Amino acid sequence: MGILTRFKDIMASNINALLDKCEDPEKMIDQYMRNMEKDLGEVKAETASVMADETRAKRELDECNEQIAKMQAYAEKALAAGNENDARTFLEKKQQLAGTQTALQNAYNVAAANAQKMRDMHDKLVKDIEALEARRDAIKATVKAAKAQEKINKVGSSVTGAANNMEAFERMEAKANKMLDEANAMAELNMSQAESSIDDLAAKYETMPNNSAVDDELAALKAKMGL
Repeated sequence: MGILTRFKDIMASNINALLDKCEDPEKMIDQYMRNMEKDLGEVKAETASVMADETRAKRELDECNEQIAKMQAYAEKALAAGNENDARTFLEKKQQLAGTQTALQNAYNVAAANAQKMRDMHDKLVKDIEALEARRDAIKATVKAAKAQEKINKVGSSVTGAANNMEAFERMEAKANKMLDEANAMAELNMSQAESSIDDLAAKYETMPNNSAVDDELAALKAKMGL
């Protein structure tokens, strides 16, 4: 009955502690389930063996009860026929069978109790495996979700890096635009200054009075005076 001890160990095992120790919960939970299925096969075989013992004990007990009933019937018939000695012989045999009946009844009671315990353990193990099957699916779904989140986190960090690069690029672009604007402004200022100088010089002569008649008269006077 070593399988019973192993069965208790199976029932007492902590699947969460087992999962904490492994690096890949998906692979470990599959291995754990394979172990459980193997243990179920052993429990099932042991249960079948104990149930067979129960059936054999019940059959032997029934056969003994039938023999006792026959001896009782034969004794009654012999006594009815006036054969008291034959009736006594049948009753003596009945007494012998009664002793055997007690032993067979005890054996059957033990076999039946053992068979019931094994059936209960077998049924519990089946239910536990069914429950773990559902938990396995949930664990696998959780692992997949975690792995997907890890991928998203990696992509997110790379996107953050790209965003930083984009921000730096935009700063350089703004700086370049500023430099161009400053250069254009300086060129505009220089051109305005040159145009202003020409305009000032032209204005100087435009504002001078027109004294051509005076000049002509001055020249005639110089000629007359021989100057």
